[in-house]
Amino acid sequence: MTQEPAPAQPKPPVPARVRGGGRTASPIIAGMNAPDAERTPPTPDTPRDAQSAPPDTRERLKRAAQRLFAQRGFDGVAVRDIVAASGQRNAASVHYYFGTKEALAQELVADGARCIDAVRNAALDAMQARGHDPTLREAVDLLVRSSFVPPPPGEEASFLQFIAMLRINHRELFLAGVGERWNRGFKRLLNQLRRLLPQLPAPVLSQRLVFLSVYLGEVLAAREAALAAPGRRGAFWRQPLALENLVDTVVGLLQAPISAPAQAALGGTAAARSRAGGARRP
Repeated sequence: MTQEPAPAQPKPPVPARVRGGGRTASPIIAGMNAPDAERTPPTPDTPRDAQSAPPDTRERLKRAAQRLFAQRGFDGVAVRDIVAASGQRNAASVHYYFGTKEALAQELVADGARCIDAVRNAALDAMQARGHDPTLREAVDLLVRSSFVPPPPGEEASFLQFIAMLRINHRELFLAGVGERWNRGFKRLLNQLRRLLPQLPAPVLSQRLVFLSVYLGEVLAAREAALAAPGRRGAFWRQPLALENLVDTVVGLLQAPISAPAQAALGGTAAARSRAGGARRP
């Protein structure tokens, strides 16, 4: 999962199978016993045997809600749909366990964000302990591969599709779910990208980081949907080349030279800001 960066700003791993991942080991994630995109730890407070235990009512409601939100979007799902899809008979069960549909969505965001943040921080901490400063491609590779959230047993992955839909129409719910607590790894990676791209003017780099966030969010959601679909839709994403090539395109997006039209627009923006600043002076 990626979060849109602010323009002005610059659990111990327990492997869990993610369907449809590639077979090529990532040099970053490999250090955490997580081959490629196939393994990601659950949340830090999830016991090992919880993955095989039958889901309780609360968990069934969450699974059903995330699946429906990913398919129809937040506004396309009524509380009664969640209750029915979870196999519950009590129409008030969502209200009892979560209060509101919005609170349920925020909890789903927090669950996935916690998992992703754990992977990112563990990988960055391991590199730091080795005295290794990640290269631009390594940082992007970690940003990509850490975004895969393992689905519960018997479920297809749907978190990235859910997040992609939510960020478009209900960004405030997404931000409330992530908060500051589960965003530290993402911020560390953004800071590393900024350090590695000092040649780019701040306005250009800030915009490219936003483009990166939107691009990855949509592409990874499309990948997740294709891998979960029946038939051969996921064949493209099962090629080892696909993820490597995706990482390369993100690196290219960040490193692309500034064109003459962009330079002119940048100069015009700077001049406008200068004029505005002068007009404000007493």
